Amino acid sequence: MADRTTTINAALAGTIDVGGDLPVNRFGFGAMRITGEGIWGEPADREECKRVLRRALELGINFIDTADSYGPEVSERLIAETLYPYPDNLVIATKGGLLRPGPGSDRLVGREVTWPS
Repeated sequence: MADRTTTINAALAGTIDVGGDLPVNRFGFGAMRITGEGIWGEPADREECKRVLRRALELGINFIDTADSYGPEVSERLIAETLYPYPDNLVIATKGGLLRPGPGSDRLVGREVTWPS
């Protein structure tokens, strides 16, 4: 447990290099739960979700993980509305390949791609 003189900051966990050359703090933020119930639709309290996003940056988080299926598209929109213009050191990683057809369900839609030889 940190004493009251320690400033809590995500940088205390160290860093990792995404792709070998993009340093981010090891402690990041997963944006799945800033959506509605069942990871579907708008959250019950949009302003609270925006407060959480701003607080994450205040705590030194510089890596946010999201996906277009969170909401769908709700988490990405909230991130943009809240944090733009983005700090230079912020990395937002978004994923594709999942569909969310309704609350509490998702479906993998990855497809094999064959490149011409």
